[in-house]
Amino acid sequence: MTTTAPRLDPRVLGLAHYAARAVLESVLTRHGLAFQQQIVLRPVALADGPVDRDRLTEDTVAALKTDKQSVQGTIDGLITAELLGADATEVRITDAGRALYERVTKETSAASARIWGDIPEEDLLTAGRVLALVTERANAELATVAE
Repeated sequence: MTTTAPRLDPRVLGLAHYAARAVLESVLTRHGLAFQQQIVLRPVALADGPVDRDRLTEDTVAALKTDKQSVQGTIDGLITAELLGADATEVRITDAGRALYERVTKETSAASARIWGDIPEEDLLTAGRVLALVTERANAELATVAE
């Protein structure tokens, strides 16, 4: 464990992100899922009913900073794999999709508990505020670059 706390900067943030993502991706790989598939599958698994496909696409594009065609391809792949079911405008989780989501969640929750479990609440709140501000500013910067 690190004894001297580094000052938060882009490198420290990036190292934490990639380390945590590598843990997640190791679990996803064991279950035959890609990262973007899990990001699409999650909100559908947590929804009380069908999810509007266009809203799911928009939310995923915004979260991952990716393109619409990529997300739509991911949704189509999950439908082909019978992890999602679909009609003209909505998608829903299938039994197979729910079972897979629950297996992955069980594994990732255990890893998250080991990673995050003993961090003091005050530190989590401070880090959360800083990272929310960084996210807000980065999104604003991205919006100006995209114009």
